[in-house]
Amino acid sequence: MTDQQIHIESFVKAVSLGEAKGKRVYFLGIGGIGMSAIARYFKSRGLVVNGYDKTETALTLKLTEEGFGIHYTDDINLIDKEATLFIYTPAIPKNHKEFTFLIENGFPIYKRSEVLGMIINLSYNVCVAGTHGKTTTSSMIAHVLRDSDFGCNAFLGGITSNYNTNFWTSEKNVCVAEADEYDRSFLKLTPDVAVITSIDPDHLDIYENEQNFIDAFVSFSQKVKPGGLLIIKMGLNKTHGFDSQNKLTYSVDDNKADCFAFNIMHKNGSYFFDAQIKNQVVKGLSLHMGGMHNLENAIAAITVAKHLNILDEKIIQAVANFKGVKRRFEYIVHTSDLVMIDDYAHHPQELSALIQGAKGLFAEKKCTLIFQPHLFTRTRDFATGFASVLNMADEVFLLPIYPARELPIEGINSEMIATLMNNPKVTCCSKTEIVEIVKQKLEAGEIEMLITAGAGDIDTLVEPIKNTLIK
Repeated sequence: MTDQQIHIESFVKAVSLGEAKGKRVYFLGIGGIGMSAIARYFKSRGLVVNGYDKTETALTLKLTEEGFGIHYTDDINLIDKEATLFIYTPAIPKNHKEFTFLIENGFPIYKRSEVLGMIINLSYNVCVAGTHGKTTTSSMIAHVLRDSDFGCNAFLGGITSNYNTNFWTSEKNVCVAEADEYDRSFLKLTPDVAVITSIDPDHLDIYENEQNFIDAFVSFSQKVKPGGLLIIKMGLNKTHGFDSQNKLTYSVDDNKADCFAFNIMHKNGSYFFDAQIKNQVVKGLSLHMGGMHNLENAIAAITVAKHLNILDEKIIQAVANFKGVKRRFEYIVHTSDLVMIDDYAHHPQELSALIQGAKGLFAEKKCTLIFQPHLFTRTRDFATGFASVLNMADEVFLLPIYPARELPIEGINSEMIATLMNNPKVTCCSKTEIVEIVKQKLEAGEIEMLITAGAGDIDTLVEPIKNTLIK
């Protein structure tokens, strides 16, 4: 460990103790969902927080309202050079002027994952990993701990509907955090309780192949502290050999798992169920968000709560009070005649769970899906999988690929997914066209259940489409 690392770890510890008020921290990529949670943490401890982001978004505007200083021009003159700590997201390009300046001039700059590890490893922590499910599951766990008055600090990868934030603080020295697999970030964490929701391959631009991806999750499971608990989705351990002395498996309804739901009923987009958690039964649970995959996420959250000895009645109340996470099976319109669901799904398995969940709850309604692929590399690597899953919808509209951090790849586009589909009702269109298309479909009586999905900027279309539907 270098002297600089020792200095920064001492600084982060001082922050946690409330002994660094007035000090300064600077973020490159402050508007990222994970970055903004950490930024909010430092501000909650009385520090001055400033940063750069590429574009203005609803989240950066909210941060500005909260007192963060944010600029959108890559200019070294705008860097807060008086900061003690500089934090960057791996999504920042290596030729970024501010990033290059900080590196070349020896400023103490660290990846988001390193700083998150420094923060939460000072506490009892619950870390949730998985290709999909981690945001909803970590949000559920954090909500149950907060709603039950157990208390926790939360670093989440989505905006919770209950609290309209991705971060909150507590006097309780307990943290719930989303453990991001991108760039092997989660290997910086040492959980007391680790939850693994799924390990479907993703980010192959980083991992190169499926085995490397799986190996990273195995390594994450080995980061659990001695005496800690690994909670893993049923089937993953059998397939991939996760070893832990203290381990529980969970499933939505497989009674061979240690923890599962039974007596499941669904009504009006909600689930009513009982749960078997190891040797104990929790009765009379209800979850008011759609998708059987979210019911499975709830089983993982209930398992954590039982491990922490939270009373059943408080768990039951907290789960019933959970309003979900923005863009995770989020009901935008929910009437007897019309349903609109918005979701962050951007991987074939996520899309599959989303469509199956929606069709399971609203089997009588025609399913129309608007999908914006995210990343050229992901589209290239999973084009066949996307095509197969999208065939499950009755009608599909494909928007152009959202590039995020990537440059275009020749021949990789939304049209290639369309050509692999055997659904005759698939259309490629632009963002500017889709609202008018929805309007025309609605007037023709062809919209019954509409789903918008993707991890790019498709969320900017949600309000205009909603306004079209409810006029």
